[in-house]
Amino acid sequence: MPGDSRRRGAVRKPGSKKGPTKGSGGKGRRSLEGRGPTPKAEDRTYHPAAKRKAAAERRAQAKPRTYNGQAGTSRGPGADRGSGGGRGPGADRESRAGQAGGRGGSAPGNRSAADSVIGRNAVVEALRARVPARRLDVAQGIDQDDRIREALKRAGDQDVPINQVTKRELDQRFGPAHQGIALRAAPYQYLAPPDLLHRADQAGAPALIVALDQVTDPHNLGAVIRSAAAFGAHGVLIPERRSAPMGPTAWKVSAGAAARVPVARAANLVAALEAYKKAGLFVIGLDASGAVDAAALDLATGPVVVVVGSEGKGLARLTRAACDLTAAIPIDGATESLNAAVAGGIVLYEVAKQRRARRTNP
Repeated sequence: MPGDSRRRGAVRKPGSKKGPTKGSGGKGRRSLEGRGPTPKAEDRTYHPAAKRKAAAERRAQAKPRTYNGQAGTSRGPGADRGSGGGRGPGADRESRAGQAGGRGGSAPGNRSAADSVIGRNAVVEALRARVPARRLDVAQGIDQDDRIREALKRAGDQDVPINQVTKRELDQRFGPAHQGIALRAAPYQYLAPPDLLHRADQAGAPALIVALDQVTDPHNLGAVIRSAAAFGAHGVLIPERRSAPMGPTAWKVSAGAAARVPVARAANLVAALEAYKKAGLFVIGLDASGAVDAAALDLATGPVVVVVGSEGKGLARLTRAACDLTAAIPIDGATESLNAAVAGGIVLYEVAKQRRARRTNP
């Protein structure tokens, strides 16, 4: 026998020759077939894409809740994305960022803050409007003035749970502007642009709508809503992008007027303005170089849309092109421009003044 028979393992045993084993049943052939194409990421249950898909399906199946105290109103485009969405969607991501950011006075990354109404006036007004609420948080040892007592009573009447928390907890969630009280509400439900026309029809008055273009400060949004309520506007229109969302800051600055004046959101502001024009509304843009004095708007007594731009950039080019005319507010002194909310309030006052005069002297 070849080899050293005395060395362990030197002798090849019978049946141990190299090569595939007979009768393997095609095992080697099956191993070459592979496992087929790789499944899509959203079809792999362990993959983040699959988890996002499942979450989106759960949101789509969830029953929407009205927020403005107006049952049966339609939701604007992308309502699920913002908001706060309700606070749903990527808009929810956008709105949460805007509501929970430094301007909003809430703790960064605190999503619960984006669903809350803070401030004594804002909370009372929200409860008066029976805004769907999850819980009322009240700071321990707070000075109970008339507004706090009314908030507690209304929350009890509406079966809203009341929770006592420390002032430090509220500070961590909202910053120092909460005034010792916060209403954790359902996500804000925006209306669609046509809904504002429907409100004007129901009121039996010429439509008066305020549109905001590139106004990203929630303080300005809240102030415009407050002016809109004071001068009889039927609603405020904002674009989905490059706009402050409805959040705690806007609610607080509006002093609760947001419970009475709805906010609609448009996927495309210019397209919404064009649709209003087709419906018979006159679109007036506020611009420092406007050709008409805001105090001499002859068409203010008819259905109008007042478009307010940002303090720094003013109206966007396409927005200005969509306006029927531009109006200016004369300014004396060294001030170059007015705050967006202040300018909107001045023009709304002029519109309301002309409409009162028209009613008095038809």
